[in-house]
Amino acid sequence: MTQIAIDFKKYIRSVEDHPNPGITFYDITTLILDPEGFRLSVDALEESVRAWNPDKLLAVESRGFVFAAALADRLGLGTALARKPGKLPGETISAEYELEYGHDKLELHRDAIGDGERVVVVDDLIATGGTLKASCQLVEKLGGEVVGIASVVELSFLPWREKLEGYNVTFLVSYDSE
Repeated sequence: MTQIAIDFKKYIRSVEDHPNPGITFYDITTLILDPEGFRLSVDALEESVRAWNPDKLLAVESRGFVFAAALADRLGLGTALARKPGKLPGETISAEYELEYGHDKLELHRDAIGDGERVVVVDDLIATGGTLKASCQLVEKLGGEVVGIASVVELSFLPWREKLEGYNVTFLVSYDSE
């Protein structure tokens, strides 16, 4: 697990009581709005992702799309999209994951990952790890190998490490309380 040593917190807005009372939302849209912050974040993620030597990226809906697209352009890679049910037009596979109150599902085109392809999963935030674990399961169902997970933010006070044990994980900034 790697954390990059640049202070990205200055680019990320904290919004109290969103989406519910008592919750702090870490808003990366302010990072994306800042040209220097966005460039530095992609630079930092690129270093780890390049070292994993992937064949493809898997972008997790929806803010993961932004970072995966920039990384794919720099690395000359294709990007598969993990989406909510019903959003992809072709034949899909799915993986279910737990939410605090219920379940959700992600889908991936059946032809998005080839057998033996080395894949890095890209998202904006690691919380409980459920979404990322489901994304990894999708890659693995298609015969791909998850060589890393790259994210901008991680919430260290949530138990994502248990769900993602065994995977290489990198993130840019850590928040240690709600």
